[in-house]
Amino acid sequence: MFRSSMILLWAVICGTAPGAFVQNAAAPAMQAESRPPLAPASPLFFRHDWTVTPKQHPVTQADLANQALELRLYGGKQILTASQGAASMAGGAPPHVWTGLCEQPCAAALRDRRNFVDLSGLGKIRWDVKVSGPHRIHPIIKLADGTWLLGDHDDSNQLDFHPSEFTLAESRWIKLDIDKVYTRGNWLDRSAVDLTKVDEVGFTDLMPGSGHGDGGSMDMGWIEVYGKPVPRMDH
Repeated sequence: MFRSSMILLWAVICGTAPGAFVQNAAAPAMQAESRPPLAPASPLFFRHDWTVTPKQHPVTQADLANQALELRLYGGKQILTASQGAASMAGGAPPHVWTGLCEQPCAAALRDRRNFVDLSGLGKIRWDVKVSGPHRIHPIIKLADGTWLLGDHDDSNQLDFHPSEFTLAESRWIKLDIDKVYTRGNWLDRSAVDLTKVDEVGFTDLMPGSGHGDGGSMDMGWIEVYGKPVPRMDH
């Protein structure tokens, strides 16, 4: 009896194992087919660098290495270029701007003269930044309809400049009063924010500066924006 039971059990295992093996092997392939395809990587839309300056001064359009871009300043506007003396260059600091003398929150943004930019999908920003005190650098964008938004991504490197990058479609956004540089209302649903036609891209820390030292300011080096160009109708 025992021998007959073992033979029957072995027959069942042999009869069902191949099917189970085939089913298990097919599962990963079915799961792979069900995944949505990855969005294509966004091309570099622009890179912005500040020009090297021997003396600290209020930043102007002339301080942009890429003159295909327009510089827009908002709020306090007392944003200064950082002096690039021998000690600073030897320490590896990139040419950058500094907000320590902003008596009220200030912001800066860049606008391509010929194109809006589509930052949907894998549109992203890379920048090289540093802060002091409790300041945090946030991205800001102006949509084609004039709406200003601030993203919840923030960077707070305090000891040195460090590059970082982030995808804008993953960010939450809140409306921004660009004249006073503070936020309004509630966080918006991601689905309600149309990133397909962005007019300006910039940054703010939403706080006044406190001068030199550790009290609080932000330093912004180079910026790269990745997205698809959307021609402006007036060009």
